[in-house]
Amino acid sequence: MNIAVFASGRGSNFSAIARAVKRGALKANLSLLVCDNPKAAVIGRANRAGIKTVLVKRQDFSSKKDFEAGIIQHLEDERIDLVVLAGFMRLLSPEFVAQYKGRILNIHPSLLPSFKGTQGIRDAFEYGVKLTGVTVHFVDDELDHGPIILQAPVEVEERDSPGSLEEKIHKLEHRLYPQAIKLICEGKVKLEGRRAKVTTL
Repeated sequence: MNIAVFASGRGSNFSAIARAVKRGALKANLSLLVCDNPKAAVIGRANRAGIKTVLVKRQDFSSKKDFEAGIIQHLEDERIDLVVLAGFMRLLSPEFVAQYKGRILNIHPSLLPSFKGTQGIRDAFEYGVKLTGVTVHFVDDELDHGPIILQAPVEVEERDSPGSLEEKIHKLEHRLYPQAIKLICEGKVKLEGRRAKVTTL
């Protein structure tokens, strides 16, 4: 299975996926990094890992439709089977999602449907929850929505700060995302209506 990771920032989840592929824990081809930010640290990570990178800047296109068409062309050129969003800071259009339905994943730093949006860790901490976590899900037309593949909890301890909670969340993300991708590559995840059925045996 050929995988493309979409990222706009640091790229720690990209590196976790690349490491899983390199050590053979994830039997897939990490074929492409798609990035929309020329200053993103993930580009350096991809270069060091020997992964092909395409930089697709929104301002180079006259419309979002053309921007996404440019991305799709790269995906088709590399025969991408699975799109993995890892801190890609742009919402994909319903048309893009429909073209890759059941083949786009996202990871979110909360136990969805709680604490959607870009500040999931901070929002959970400020709300005072005792348990938060990480969700890997298929992407649909709604923000931080779609059939859930895997979730895992993180306890919010009294001594935690927003920074320490973020560190625990990220550490869990780096384990959970490759695990979810592995299940898909092995054919152990099936979409049944609005639910994702996962077989782990």
